[in-house]
Amino acid sequence: MGLSLSVVSPAAETTVPTPPSAARAEDFSARIALFDYDVKADLSVKTAGTELRGNVTVDDIEFTGAPGREAGRVKAFLVRPAGQGPFAAILWVHWLGDPATTNRTQFLDEAVALAREGVVSLLVDAMWSQPRWYRNRRFEQDRADSIRQVIALRRGLDLLLAQPGVEPARCVFVGHDYGAMHGTLLAGVESRVPAYVLIAGTPSLLDWAFFAAKPVSMEVYVGDMRALELTDYLPQARSRSFFLQYAEKDEYVPLPKALAYFAATPEAKQLVIYGGATHAMVEVPAIRIDRDAWLRRVLGLK
Repeated sequence: MGLSLSVVSPAAETTVPTPPSAARAEDFSARIALFDYDVKADLSVKTAGTELRGNVTVDDIEFTGAPGREAGRVKAFLVRPAGQGPFAAILWVHWLGDPATTNRTQFLDEAVALAREGVVSLLVDAMWSQPRWYRNRRFEQDRADSIRQVIALRRGLDLLLAQPGVEPARCVFVGHDYGAMHGTLLAGVESRVPAYVLIAGTPSLLDWAFFAAKPVSMEVYVGDMRALELTDYLPQARSRSFFLQYAEKDEYVPLPKALAYFAATPEAKQLVIYGGATHAMVEVPAIRIDRDAWLRRVLGLK
């Protein structure tokens, strides 16, 4: 896939070149170590119920998120096709927005549709699925909470890639909003995900940290969060493909922020900006159509 920016509007589609991202030379091992966890720890998976959608099985499950840490249980949907495989795999992480979809249900219909084409999916409840999470969070816990969330995503990958029939080399991460941003951290430390779809993320966690309040010491907070600067993680990613989706007039992600995100993303990559869309990224049918077409291509679906 070439390095190009596709701007999609109701009127036309154009392609313009974008500059390559600049890799950072610093030793990244200390940051990677922040996300270490016991890979042998039991996931302790429990199934609360099962729903059949035609020949697709949707299991309502829980698993242990970050072993040895006070992270609690993670609720998730495990979506499986009929048959023995081989299957591709997708880990989906929702946004923080409409309360109805600020949870593991956001991409469920899409995951079920792709299951019919041979994809096993895990859709997790992230920490921001909790009611009033943003207002109730404590600044002094933000760094530790984001680290625990990424560890929980790595544990979700452990669960997903262990499913019968899944081919680990055919795995994609899809995340929207905070899901995209924590997926960015994941990309910098996790080698098992060859491709990422990142939707309406902003290039720094600091961009959205202060909408409700400000920390007692901005200097201390910014210094503490420096280890989680997203544009440091993107150049470290070992994934071979990125697909970025943005709204042309996103109320939370100005276009320069989207371009900065894209510039920091390693090759190969594609950015599509949609006219007529908002941060919810649901108003334009092409958003899902383009995403699913990209997923089919990189996952080798028929």
